[in-house]
Amino acid sequence: MTRKKDIYTITEDLNELKDNIFRKLPETIIEALSMVIKQMEISGNRPRTIRDYELHVSNFIKETGVRKVQDIDVSSIYYWLSKMNVSNQTRLTRLKCLKAFLSRCLDNGWIENNFWKLIKVKVDSKIKEGTTDEDINQLLSKLDFKDYIQLRDGTAALLMYRTGIRLNTLSLLQVKHIDFDINMLKLDGSIMKNHEQLLLPFDEVLHRLLKALIRQNEKIIHNNNKENSFVFITRNANSISDNKTNNIIPKRLKSYSEKFGISNIRPHDLRRGFAKNLYNKGASVALISRALGHSNISVTTSYLHLDKEEVARDLRKHL
Repeated sequence: MTRKKDIYTITEDLNELKDNIFRKLPETIIEALSMVIKQMEISGNRPRTIRDYELHVSNFIKETGVRKVQDIDVSSIYYWLSKMNVSNQTRLTRLKCLKAFLSRCLDNGWIENNFWKLIKVKVDSKIKEGTTDEDINQLLSKLDFKDYIQLRDGTAALLMYRTGIRLNTLSLLQVKHIDFDINMLKLDGSIMKNHEQLLLPFDEVLHRLLKALIRQNEKIIHNNNKENSFVFITRNANSISDNKTNNIIPKRLKSYSEKFGISNIRPHDLRRGFAKNLYNKGASVALISRALGHSNISVTTSYLHLDKEEVARDLRKHL
């Protein structure tokens, strides 16, 4: 008598079919693109990413005349790149998109090797200037600290410039994180990107500004019947940030930049300015990296954007 559980056991090994669902060789690049897009839609890729695939792969077909995936080679890709009347940065962006498409073709077994790996487009990185003392002084001189919003914004900008804290950390900063007795930010891992505790000193100017801001916050919170201990709040006693991508401070700084004609006062500019100030005062890159809360020192060097003369000058000190 056949045991009941045997009726649920498949004797034929069909597991190998799972790896071959997309192994059917598409006849054209267009067919391959259609299949890849279906995979991307199932995987939940962003519509914009999918549109980029369609746009740039279709352009490759149009400009090169190549029709089959197997006929795509290094020469056809370089020919496609040469036909573009765009900047190298745009050329690189389009190449990355084509490479991503080819990688999916490789994963599906339609291409035997990643021959495109060594194809490069050289792009000179644009140096992003950090905030300078002149920039921050110009901003603060234009603000009226008798107005709560301007006091809040000015204090936020100066705190980022003098301590290098991230915008998200600024949004989550609470009164408990400030030790006024020793003028120190005591940041616990819960509000840090790298989840590590960090201690950052601040000066007497920030001491007075933060004290004044917190006193005013208490009145605003009480008046709005709210309960929170954030250092930076709205006029309605709410958090200045709904989420990581919607924060009031960058918008306010942008409006000041446009109104007063001040460049380089975005949150990232302020952090870069903090890093460059430390470097100019003799701090090591390792120390600056720790102060910025970077997990990788290479990120710190990109913040500093040291030019050749600065590197040569520093090397000479150690000869």
